[in-house]
Amino acid sequence: MDGIAVSIFVFFFLLVTVLGFAAARWRRAEKMDNLDEWGLGGRGFGTFIAWFLIGGDLYTAYTFIAVPATLYAGSAVGFFAVPYTIVVYPLIFLFLPRLWSVSHRHGYVTPADFVQGRYDSRPLATAVALTGILATMPYIALQLIGIEVVLQVMGLQKGEDSAWVLQHLPLFIAFAVLAAYTYSSGLRAPALIAFVKDILIYVVIIVAVFYLPSQLGGWDSIFSAAQDNFDAFNAENADGIAAGDIPGKAMIPPAAAHWAYASLALGSALALFMYPHSVTAVLSTKNRSVIRRNAALLPAYSFLLGLLALLGFVAIAAGVKVENAQQSVPQLFENEFPSWFAGVAFAAIGIGALVPAAIMSIAAANLWTRNLYKAYINPAATPQQEAQQAKLMSLAVKLGALAFVLGLPKQFAINLQLLGGVWILQTMIAIVAGLYTRWFHRWALLAGWAVGMLWGTWTAYGVPLPGVPDSHFGGPLTMFPFTETKVYIALVAFLLNLIVSVVLTVVLRAMKVDEGVDQTSADDYGADAGDEGVEPELDPSAPAHP
Repeated sequence: MDGIAVSIFVFFFLLVTVLGFAAARWRRAEKMDNLDEWGLGGRGFGTFIAWFLIGGDLYTAYTFIAVPATLYAGSAVGFFAVPYTIVVYPLIFLFLPRLWSVSHRHGYVTPADFVQGRYDSRPLATAVALTGILATMPYIALQLIGIEVVLQVMGLQKGEDSAWVLQHLPLFIAFAVLAAYTYSSGLRAPALIAFVKDILIYVVIIVAVFYLPSQLGGWDSIFSAAQDNFDAFNAENADGIAAGDIPGKAMIPPAAAHWAYASLALGSALALFMYPHSVTAVLSTKNRSVIRRNAALLPAYSFLLGLLALLGFVAIAAGVKVENAQQSVPQLFENEFPSWFAGVAFAAIGIGALVPAAIMSIAAANLWTRNLYKAYINPAATPQQEAQQAKLMSLAVKLGALAFVLGLPKQFAINLQLLGGVWILQTMIAIVAGLYTRWFHRWALLAGWAVGMLWGTWTAYGVPLPGVPDSHFGGPLTMFPFTETKVYIALVAFLLNLIVSVVLTVVLRAMKVDEGVDQTSADDYGADAGDEGVEPELDPSAPAHP
């Protein structure tokens, strides 16, 4: 354990803890006992705050560990995260302002609220809410795994020969602090902490991509070292690679993997803003222009992500040797940087886990409160009761994620997060198509969702880990039906979902099955702050509205 690195890590952790609790008094109303205040930060964040909040929400600690780790491990499709974070922004530029408008005019807090209002279908809204919670849980768990990786490299986590409590004590402390300030401050906590997190990440990555190549002979030397490493591995394991038991290593996907790469990028882009935490961050903004400006500005994070991914190759060139590829970048920082800067880097990654974990737990809590608790358990719930339920549920979600991390193998958690992408993409037709048309029938959408969920889950279950024939949830790819081409499972499930939804809509419309009552109007989808019926920014000094 390096005392200087640990001290700097602890300093920044204490700093964000203070900020997390102080956020309860930042831009707040007199009370925070309603979901507009606690769960959406008063719906008043501008471009500057939203840029940090949404960026801190989407680019998680696990992103900063897993993306370079895939390149360090020699994954030929490891760079797919970079194009998908580029493709996604033109998409959100088109549909998220419409979701913002209808949500602000009708007071919707979750995407399931919109589905309920648009299609007059509680079963469909419940399906969207349950899918959101289900897909979010392993995502939160991966943030805790990200913290654990940093703690392991720093030497703060005891070995397996120590008592179980001592092994995980630093993680328990981080969890308790996260739970406490999220309960107290709601969405304002991650919004404020995101400033520190993003600034630290930018500083660390920019310094790393300039300093490390200067110490390792330049980028040409780094790429050559990575290619030599992959070639040596492939030559040594040629028989296993040919038999399909061991994946080969490469920088660029071969022709056989082009569709795998493209479908992973496209499917992930379509799924990204279906996650509840992404929608929560967007609905916290004060007008439509904030969303559009952020869609134009957020690709700066994609540039950062591309630089970050290259650190996987840098770790190879620097001779980093770790059994767990996720430790490659933290170990690189510890090996190559002075202790004080390594501490800053560890803090950036650790804090990077706290921001998205807080937003994810708030988003899941909002779904539970609005679309399960109020829909089925207490329809007459007051705003105060809603806020209290959301606070309690945010704790429960974090506890579930912690149990997930401690009770299941890490590889299982990673694969379930990949499965989360399969699940959440099945809500896209109901949400995004619903923003433009009421043509789809509510029962057809529910049937399409069920088909996509069942097929996607079953297919993912049947994918073994390379070299472990009897294992399950071994990866995100499957053969496209009637071909020998591998593609992303989520995208195939989505296509099945779409086909079922279209065919059944035609059938149900022909049978004149009741379509329910649409609570929205065409004007709702273009409404902006200041228009009639649109909730203005909540005055931080005014009492909370009922």
